[in-house]
Amino acid sequence: MDTVDAIVVGAGVVGLAVARELALRGREVWVLEAEDAIGTQTSSRNSEVIHAGLYYQAGSHKGRLCVAGKALLYDYCAARGIDHRRCGKLIVATTAAEIAQLEALIARAAAIGVTDLVRLDANEAQALEPALSCVAAVLSPSTGIVDSHALMTALQGDLENAGGLVALRAPLLSAHCEDGAFRLQVGGADPIELRTHLLINSAGLGAVALARAIGGLDAALIPPAYLAKGNYYALASRAPFSRLIYPVPQAAGLGVHLTLDLAGQARFGPDVEWVEAIDYRVDPARADGFYASIRQYWPALPEHSLVPAYSGIRPKIQAPDEPARDFLILGPAAHGIPGLVNLFGIESPGLTACLAIGIEVADLITAA
Repeated sequence: MDTVDAIVVGAGVVGLAVARELALRGREVWVLEAEDAIGTQTSSRNSEVIHAGLYYQAGSHKGRLCVAGKALLYDYCAARGIDHRRCGKLIVATTAAEIAQLEALIARAAAIGVTDLVRLDANEAQALEPALSCVAAVLSPSTGIVDSHALMTALQGDLENAGGLVALRAPLLSAHCEDGAFRLQVGGADPIELRTHLLINSAGLGAVALARAIGGLDAALIPPAYLAKGNYYALASRAPFSRLIYPVPQAAGLGVHLTLDLAGQARFGPDVEWVEAIDYRVDPARADGFYASIRQYWPALPEHSLVPAYSGIRPKIQAPDEPARDFLILGPAAHGIPGLVNLFGIESPGLTACLAIGIEVADLITAA
């Protein structure tokens, strides 16, 4: 049986960032990935936005790690030549009643250290984006976009250069504590057993199910799992915007917003569709509900101009009728099992926060 110092389960952007950080600190690290490529689920099925940290509560993992991660990510992309753009974002109020929500957003952002937001009246916002319709807006100049696949490839490269490896088509089936270590059953074409002293569950959509397969972990500490699907639709023509456009936040999410890819192609979404199983098909008919929302801030959106693009599914740990929960990072102090870290509910802004999460987990292991 091979013994490996550290095993990270899940080769999404967070798992790769955690593995990279551990490898850079001198650990022997293997990443086990059930799929046949890195980052095929949540990490590559999102808006590819570098979030500034506007929406998260002071003291939360999301807020703290997003703000720290944003700075780390911009520096990392610049150093590694990863395609990205600090394009900025406008959060817009389309009615007078929504202006108070913008003010609340500014106050919440300031509480976690985001101090670069700029209040704009309608004329100032339209001077930046002439096609925009609003009564007021907030400019977030530090919001950006990134090539998520290039980011993950760079993280994998750093990991491998530090002596680590990524094993594809290698699902972790079970783990059992044994003499101060973990005995792992790994599936795939050639099933094997591994032994490790450190086990990090960064399985994303499968993190809760995997935690239930870890022998000795108190089931009361494992949160429920829910799937929130978001559908995206692309604009058939080029959009007249150079920045991201977001409505004021909605109860169930951030509203139908306009994001841009690095080629300038506009896409709208995501909506929120609670599902029972992973299914990435996009129903063209769901776009019918997008037009009214988008026309609140872009009245000139042409009819029949939205086409299905892709969908993503986020690992939620709260029911549809419950408030959003923070990232849940459970180390040995929480569950009493040395060497085990579980990452639950790591969704947005996980892409932005990935490097900061890597440091957080590595520090947690070192402290234990």
